[in-house]
Amino acid sequence: MAGLYLVCLTGTREKLQFAAMTASVGAACGRAVTVFLSMNALGFFLKKPAGAAPSEGPIGAVMAGKNVPAFEKLFEQAVDLGDAGIYACSMAMDVMGVKEGDLAPHLKGPMGLTKFLSEAEEGQLLVF
Repeated sequence: MAGLYLVCLTGTREKLQFAAMTASVGAACGRAVTVFLSMNALGFFLKKPAGAAPSEGPIGAVMAGKNVPAFEKLFEQAVDLGDAGIYACSMAMDVMGVKEGDLAPHLKGPMGLTKFLSEAEEGQLLVF
């Protein structure tokens, strides 16, 4: 079964939530999952996160008031449940001044886009 490769660029609750659900279900079903965090998404995956992800629309606002598992927890579950690795975009880290020690503990560390795309060549790539 081909690996599942997720690129998270946006920092909105809905997109991060769906990416996290996809990662955790994929990992639980035995797929290798690689998540690449860049641009506006990266700030939510630091030891000191950028705050709450803003809602893009009404569903995000509703999710905030419901008992929906947080996207951060779902990404952690993906790592715990199966063969999932979450990586920070090295270029975004440089731009934001983020050091490897600033990353949340469930991240495997930085990765460059070239390496990510090379690994994703035979897999299924989804962008959020």
